[in-house]
Amino acid sequence: MSLVRSQTERGVATLTLDSPANRNALSTALIEELLAALAAADTDDAVRAVVLTHTGPVFCSGADLKETAAAFGSGRPPVSRLGEVLAAVWESRKPVVARVAGPARAGGLGLIAAADIAVCSTAATFAFSEVRIGVVPAVISATVLPRLSPRAAAELYLTGATFDGARAERVGLVTAAVDPAELDAAVEGYLRDLVRGAPGALAGTKELLRGRKSGTFRDEIAAMTELSVGYFGSAEGMEGIMAFREKRDPNWVPDGVF
Repeated sequence: MSLVRSQTERGVATLTLDSPANRNALSTALIEELLAALAAADTDDAVRAVVLTHTGPVFCSGADLKETAAAFGSGRPPVSRLGEVLAAVWESRKPVVARVAGPARAGGLGLIAAADIAVCSTAATFAFSEVRIGVVPAVISATVLPRLSPRAAAELYLTGATFDGARAERVGLVTAAVDPAELDAAVEGYLRDLVRGAPGALAGTKELLRGRKSGTFRDEIAAMTELSVGYFGSAEGMEGIMAFREKRDPNWVPDGVF
């Protein structure tokens, strides 16, 4: 039985965590299927954006603790593969949108933070619960800490306290927290905008957002000028300019766009 379902429509690949019996916990099997689904979406020219969503009431409860307990002494625990999934989401050439309709804990928060855009229900709850079971939120820090303010990170990491969707938005874990009835419309609104972006430009912009500055300010300006000129002169850049002048959609906008 598949633990991750994938469907592509109108330029959007929807990847659904489908293991509600264990609250979509990150088991080794689920991780492997999610990695495969992300890789397929990343190399599919028909895909402009990716949605990460879930079945059941829980988005993701974190690492599969039952498998973890059984693995020590006889194998690798699921957490040893968690970094691969976070990297696949973070480094995807396609924009990734997390749709969070229910609670998320521990490693599930790492997935949410790895996404470029995250929309949650105000009814969803969150917690960095690691300290309460004697471990630390180490792997997920690679994606979470760039999102959170230092004060919020210290409070939420050290206390393990549960917080709601509105707080998740205020501290930067999610992009927006909306009424449960408005969740799908909010996600669709972001997708409507994302699929209008040129594939190469979206990938380049994601790389720009992840970039690390070095050298002087003038070095940075020179590098960014070279990058900008290259994109203006690219096939996508020329098509985008012509489409704007001719008042039409550029050729990369999927048929039947939202």
